[in-house]
Amino acid sequence: MVSSKHNTTLLQPWLSDLKAGYNKSITTRPNYYLNSPSKTLITTSNLHSLHLGTGESILKSLIPLLESANEEVVLVTCFWATSASQKLINEVLKILSEKAVARDKEIRVRICFSSSGILQKLLHPQSLAGKVYEPESWQSALQLPAPEELQGLDMVVKSIFLLPFSVMHPKFIIIDRKIAVLPSCNVSWEDWFEGAVVLSGSVVSCFVDFWREFWAQQEDRDELLTMTTDLEQGIDVTRIPQSQPGSLLSHTALALANVTTIFLPSPHNRNPGFTFPWQDYSPPPPTPLNTFFLRSLAAAERNVYIQTPNLTSPPVLTAILHTLQRGIDIHIITSERLMILEQLVTAGTTTSRCISRLVSRYNTLLSPSSSDLEAGTRRPGKLSIGYFEPRKQGDREPRQSHFKCTIVDEELVILGSGNLDRASWYTSQELGCAFLDSGFAGKLKGELERALEGRVKRVL
Repeated sequence: MVSSKHNTTLLQPWLSDLKAGYNKSITTRPNYYLNSPSKTLITTSNLHSLHLGTGESILKSLIPLLESANEEVVLVTCFWATSASQKLINEVLKILSEKAVARDKEIRVRICFSSSGILQKLLHPQSLAGKVYEPESWQSALQLPAPEELQGLDMVVKSIFLLPFSVMHPKFIIIDRKIAVLPSCNVSWEDWFEGAVVLSGSVVSCFVDFWREFWAQQEDRDELLTMTTDLEQGIDVTRIPQSQPGSLLSHTALALANVTTIFLPSPHNRNPGFTFPWQDYSPPPPTPLNTFFLRSLAAAERNVYIQTPNLTSPPVLTAILHTLQRGIDIHIITSERLMILEQLVTAGTTTSRCISRLVSRYNTLLSPSSSDLEAGTRRPGKLSIGYFEPRKQGDREPRQSHFKCTIVDEELVILGSGNLDRASWYTSQELGCAFLDSGFAGKLKGELERALEGRVKRVL
């Protein structure tokens, strides 16, 4: 149930933003939600578990859940690379194949990704049809098991990438169209700080629709939905794996039902919208994720917590200053030196430069003119900034923070793949979910505080 406050200050203005941006958004893909966003994007979910750790440790904790699949596994990730995480997936695929062979019924597997390296991007077909990898190439091109090891699977592997910067950045897993996992991590080798949440309920259909409308092959889109999502049946929490000692920074069992959830796709754009230094920044694409984030900050009444790998998006930085100016406290955790070359290419700047400028502009807010004082201008909110840094000791210690999270007023949580950098806001395809639940917001904030203890260098 959406509170009248959130409906008035957040959801209705956000829906109006989507309507106003309709003509710009209708030319993007996927755009299936535009004609009725209130019905296709506002839904509910059941939250089962929260995982914080490295990508490898999170995936390892989810293996029993993946192996429990009986009908279908859809895995969408941005980056696919030879790594411990990729080897874990290989083992899952073999086990699922053995299960399918034993019962003489195939299990469908769909693996979708965007990037596996620089050369792959440069040579990739420039079409939304993408590239489908023939089984004979699975082993040599992607280090997947050989086809003869996966005889029980009906498997399709597909990649989509469009030059110059349109990387498809979402990360999610759908199991039997009943459970969804929303992680921040890729299938890759980086020992970064990551997070994931396990969901069931009506929101799973939103993940299925997003995959089907953009990633699925035509035969998948055309077929009747034979594996319906049983929205009435709860998921047995014993199927959600417990973390192994020392493998995760945090594993929290959740038992939150019928949480108001807003599904937030963000279609890719080919035009990066670059401007000259003396010009104002171009408006960002009015995607559900972009507009919802801006409306969330505009609706904040007390405080905002932001954790993002990078912070180079001009509209985000402007929104943060406006929010501070209204007297709202903001706490930011980001990375000082993460993907520097990528930041320079896609944004023409770096997170550390943007943070320095943000601090300078904030200090200006703290020194109002005499006319401001006479007018009774509200004192700006408190700005706190920290850079993630690893502890000095520890095996498999996360080296950088790659988690994407916004918490507003301890009531609203936004998770997903979207960074607060220029690439995510202007060119990349992204996917997020917002949860209106103070219980979840409190749990997440508490677990983050414990996991980040001793891993933050204070800037301001």
